[in-house]
Formats: sequence, structure tokens, C-alpha cells
Amino acid sequence: MAKKKAKIIGYTVLTSTFLLSGCGLLGGETKQKIDPPKTVSVSKEQDKKQAAEENTKSIKTELYLIDKNGYVVPQTLNLQPTKSVAKQALEHLVVNGPVSELLPNDFRAVIPEETDISVDIQDGVATVDFSKEFKNYQPEDEMKILQSVTWTLTQFDNVGSVKLSMNGHPLTKMPVKGTPIGDNLTRASGINIDTTDVVDITNTKPVTVYFIGGEEGSYYYVPVTRRVSNNDQEMITAAVNELVKGPSEKSNLVSDFAPDVKLLDSPKYENGKVTLNFNENLYNSFKEKEVSQHLLDSLVLTLTEQKGVEKVAVQVKGNAELKNDQGKKLTEPVTRPEKVNTGSF
Repeated sequence: MAKKKAKIIGYTVLTSTFLLSGCGLLGGETKQKIDPPKTVSVSKEQDKKQAAEENTKSIKTELYLIDKNGYVVPQTLNLQPTKSVAKQALEHLVVNGPVSELLPNDFRAVIPEETDISVDIQDGVATVDFSKEFKNYQPEDEMKILQSVTWTLTQFDNVGSVKLSMNGHPLTKMPVKGTPIGDNLTRASGINIDTTDVVDITNTKPVTVYFIGGEEGSYYYVPVTRRVSNNDQEMITAAVNELVKGPSEKSNLVSDFAPDVKLLDSPKYENGKVTLNFNENLYNSFKEKEVSQHLLDSLVLTLTEQKGVEKVAVQVKGNAELKNDQGKKLTEPVTRPEKVNTGSF
């Protein structure tokens, strides 16, 4: 397949080697002619203090929403503390629900309007019961709803799988198109599934990689599940190869991997760390010997989806003294951020 390649500019909006942090809204203060001035100053300081306290108390939560191109994408939003963070997260997936005022541009919620939700978590299984309004969705959103609910809930440490019911009755298939649900929904079922060029899906297994969506000034990372051959024993290598292969030509996604990037050695794994040694085509700039930060982000997000992988060390022809395209030295292995797509792109 031809490689879809887009060199992305404007990287200065990235805030760190990989640990993405939330961004605030900056606005100028309107000058007020009020006497005495001290009263105004105190009020402003109190407002700032209150805003800081509210931000500290909020909980960063990944909500899997639908972007303008139909992809299910994690967006990290600050939600208020509650006794049931799992239920709260799902309630923020309801159309015209509490997420309405928080939605990023060109994103929409996935669960039908006015749907009531309850969540019961036992032994790692989250059982979700929806009210009858749940069936009022468009047929083309059926898989997106399944993926959104599953990936939103499995972000929590105490949830490994999900079961669905409606009005207290277990769902074995979705109510509109009849998509089979099975016993338990897990991340292994995939997200934004791409089966391009797959002839015999029965002889394949899933691998999830992260490409880049959005546009300049508002980029975000989109998980895509591909199918690789059952003969691929080394899943880390398989994942890297899919990143290099790039997104489908039919998609609206891009990648910062050049098509001639190759691993020179087999990945080395030790105590949660994977070390990868690439050829020089990994460089974003041969002159400066820089590595694209977007490339590093996609790589780390992808590989830390693999069981047991916690951090990634990158080398080029055995050289570990690299720097990103912001000139920052990559002296330590890169870890996955606590949350994805926090708005700092």
C-alpha cells in the first residue's frame, strides 16, 4: 500500500517530550474604574484562587467521542469528583447531556439523548444498564457506541470488561442493527477497525496503533485497530510496521513515519521497557538529526497498548543521544501519559 505521509508543522504547541498536560483558557482582564482599587484586587485574587482550587479538585477523565470524520477518539476533560466516576463518564457520553458545554470543536457525544444509565462494577466487570431510550440511535453509530462505551470504561483500573443491558434485560446483540455483543466487551475487540487489504480475517489478530487526526493547531491522536497475521509472533515489531505502513489512503488521518523507516534489530524488552533501534530514516531532519515529536507520541501510545510495555527507548543506528524537533534531548525512555488528548497540541 502506498504510504500516506504528511509532515506536520507547528510542533511548538506540544508541551513536553510526551507527557501531555491540560491547557487553560487565557483571556485578558477588563480594566474597571471602581473605587477603592484594593477591593477589585482582592476579588481578582479570590477568583484566581477559587479557579485553581476547582481545577485541583477536578478529575481528568477520557471520554471517547466521535470526531467530524466519524472516528471514536479519546478526549480528556476535567470532571467534578463523584462517588461513581464510571457512571459519570458514561453520562458525559449522552447527547445533550452534561458534556454539551465541554465538547471540543467538531466532536459529538454518542449515546442517545435522555438515556438513563446505571453502572455496577464487580470483579473487574462493569455491567451497564441503559433505559429504553438507548435504542434511539442511528444504525451507522452502532459500532461507535460499543467502542466508545467499552474504551471509556476500561480506562479505569478496576474495569477489565463490560456487559450491557437495557431496562434490566441483558443485551446479547445491539438493538438496532443487531451487532453481536458476546459475553464481555474488551479493548481486544478493537476501535476504529481498519480491515483494508485483509483477505482472511480468521488468520489474523488485532493490533492497535495511533495515527494523527485533526488539523494544524488542533491535532489529536486516533487509535486504529488493524489486523496482522497470526504468524507475526513479535507484536511490537508488527505494531511498528503498521505505523510505518501508515493510515489508509481513504482515511483523513496522517502519520509522521516515512515509508523507508526500518528497525535494524529486534526489539529488546526488559522490566517494562522496550528499546528500539531504527535506521536514519527515522530522523525528521537529517541535518539536525531530530526526531518528530508527533512520531514519538504515536510510537509510545501504540506500544504501551501492548501488555507489559510501560516505556519506550529510541535509538538511531545504536545512538541513544537523540533530540526531538523542539531541540529537547531525549535522555530518558518515554512513558505513556496518564491521559490522552488533553488539548495541548
